Amino acid sequence: MNVALTGSTGFIGSHILDDLLEHGYDVTALVRDDDQATKVAAIGATPVVVDLYDRQGLESTLSNADAAIHTASPGDATSANLDSAVVDAVTDAFADTGKPYLQISGSWIYGNNTDISEESPINAPAMVSWKEPIEERVLDDSGIRGVVVTSGTAYGDGGGGVPELILGSPRDDAGNLIMLGTGQQHWCTVHAADIADFFRRALEDESAQGRYVISNGLNPTVAELTEAAAVTDGAPGAVAGSDQEAKARLGDAFAAVLLLDQASDAAKARAELDWRPTRPGLADEFREGSYRT
Repeated sequence: MNVALTGSTGFIGSHILDDLLEHGYDVTALVRDDDQATKVAAIGATPVVVDLYDRQGLESTLSNADAAIHTASPGDATSANLDSAVVDAVTDAFADTGKPYLQISGSWIYGNNTDISEESPINAPAMVSWKEPIEERVLDDSGIRGVVVTSGTAYGDGGGGVPELILGSPRDDAGNLIMLGTGQQHWCTVHAADIADFFRRALEDESAQGRYVISNGLNPTVAELTEAAAVTDGAPGAVAGSDQEAKARLGDAFAAVLLLDQASDAAKARAELDWRPTRPGLADEFREGSYRT
């Protein structure tokens, strides 16, 4: 199977690329420049330099693929435009073929919810409110096998934007890390390698379709995570912050998603695809794992 992959040099996408190559897939990595092309070619992917907004060029590349995975994101106000452009191209290139198309999403779309499942109502904060209508286009298209992977906060191998944010927390006068908000909110979390494992399982199982919530089920509090990060940072400990401090630090929109109280157990993924996350939790990774270096 030849899989077209966007975001292959990003945090989640690079883990997916490694996993697919390890399991014998041919991967066409859609990259934006020659530097990225050289990087993915060195590990065994076939690079294609293409602008994801170039409808004709993207459709041409996709037409030669047996499946597609989309993880690329600029992480800014243009994210909605990019996702929409990719979905436009995929639904045309894969029209009425039943080919699998897998797209990354995130648990923030559910808002405050400590029992998240695929049936939970979407209650997206402003920062991610654009996701639902685009994802519904994927899920409603009968001509493709659409899968939306709604992931918890990704971490692992010393990377990930949110873990880095916690490690870079400001300190109080005593040197303690200041938590985001009171620290009592729970987060859905999942190692990037376990996310990659799920993508491959969903790609291989022809019955996999629709939305899947992906989380390792540990659902740590921000207090637990910040206290573990203090060990890595050499700080004496961690202290509660406030919503106001978080908003002043990060802006209202970003703070709003990080202050959400969320939990899930990924029951559907476990039951239907026998997905079993095996990597250590984020707190353990902070204290004893990849973030130590």
